[in-house]
Amino acid sequence: MSLIGVISSDAGLNARIQKEFTKKPNGRWILQFPKGQEEILEFLNFDLPEIVLINFSDPKIDLSFVLEEVRNDSWLHNFGIIGLFNSEKDREESLLEGLKNINVLAMLNYSRISSHIVKLTQIIEDNRQIIFQHELSEKLIDRSSGSFVIDNDPLAVSIYAAVAATTLAQRGLIDPDLRMHLQLALSELIINGVEHGNCGITFEEKSEALEKGVSVVELVAERCRNPKIAAKRVFFEWDIGPESTRFVIRDEGEGFDVQGLSAKLKKEGAYALHGRGILMAKGIASKLAYNSKGNEVSLVVRHGQKAEKETPRGFFDSETVDTAAGDIIFREGESSDFLYYIASGRYSVFHKARQVGALLPGDIFMGEMSFLLNNRRSATVRSEGAGKLIKISRRDFVSVIMRYPHYGIFLSKLLARKLARSNSRAAQIRTAAADAPVPVEADGAGLG
Repeated sequence: MSLIGVISSDAGLNARIQKEFTKKPNGRWILQFPKGQEEILEFLNFDLPEIVLINFSDPKIDLSFVLEEVRNDSWLHNFGIIGLFNSEKDREESLLEGLKNINVLAMLNYSRISSHIVKLTQIIEDNRQIIFQHELSEKLIDRSSGSFVIDNDPLAVSIYAAVAATTLAQRGLIDPDLRMHLQLALSELIINGVEHGNCGITFEEKSEALEKGVSVVELVAERCRNPKIAAKRVFFEWDIGPESTRFVIRDEGEGFDVQGLSAKLKKEGAYALHGRGILMAKGIASKLAYNSKGNEVSLVVRHGQKAEKETPRGFFDSETVDTAAGDIIFREGESSDFLYYIASGRYSVFHKARQVGALLPGDIFMGEMSFLLNNRRSATVRSEGAGKLIKISRRDFVSVIMRYPHYGIFLSKLLARKLARSNSRAAQIRTAAADAPVPVEADGAGLG
């Protein structure tokens, strides 16, 4: 279960939020609604929420006081913030301008609470590394990465793009005025991956459907009735460096004729009926390139000259490890002198040659248990595809814990979460084993 705080005095809005979360079957969230400055600060400091929803259009709460406390206390950066606002009263861009250096991951208009609040929360929760990278990238590592695996849902695409664009804007890496343009460009490129890549919808088919009043959402849903198409995903990654951020969007489709489309766009210019995402991306990116197949696009966005960024003070000398499918990160029985920060990728965990789990960026660290206990590795970990790890030595980690003690609590939370997940999995296995019929010849031989 994850604890979510809602900072809002609007009873009607709070009721809407509560209703959406209670709709979710087998909900994994506990919502709390602290009131008043003292109760809010006590909640943030001692209840250790994972995500906090803040109503930035609430006139009855002195949010400036709360935000100043968050800015001044690095411990309070260890949760992700979803901003809620009323577009009839406040401009999103103006609000974001005052939220630099605060871990705001996305902004959500009141009108989209019913359709997006639960899905947005789930996306952020499943990618917990995004919550912590604000503080980590400022004090522990010299760059940060993010990655999403996106299903074929055009309505959810803007959420992923908003998290990436807002992350750059609220850190002061890009001008807030550029944020919306970047979000729209990323959304269009991801939707291209869903529509034209995974679903194989041609420009002509899309035009014909729109003329008949069939929406893109309906067209995608129709194609996804095919299980093979429904199983395809769009992979969205970004890597934030000192001077620029590189975004990569890859689909699992057959690709397209990049040169042919480029020639068509050049001929039709700004009034082209298709390729809007490419045109928007070209307008804001310092570099835009497709692979030869046409199913992967990368764009580089330079950071603003006035962007303020604190020099990293922790793991900036740590080794970055780029992984490929099949790479063994470490083997069962090896010494454990390092732990790994998971920047991106998917990694399978094996114990005695049997797969017992998987690790994703949301798990934050890999190999921390044996690392902390000075034991040998209890499992083998294998990369399932392209990924990135940051290799952290014992000396570096202990040094950072001494300088930033709250990371000890942060690590304890991660270990407790993994232990709870392991216990749950073990209970499920025991239940399944107890319910299974016992073969007559079974005598315990051959188990494991």
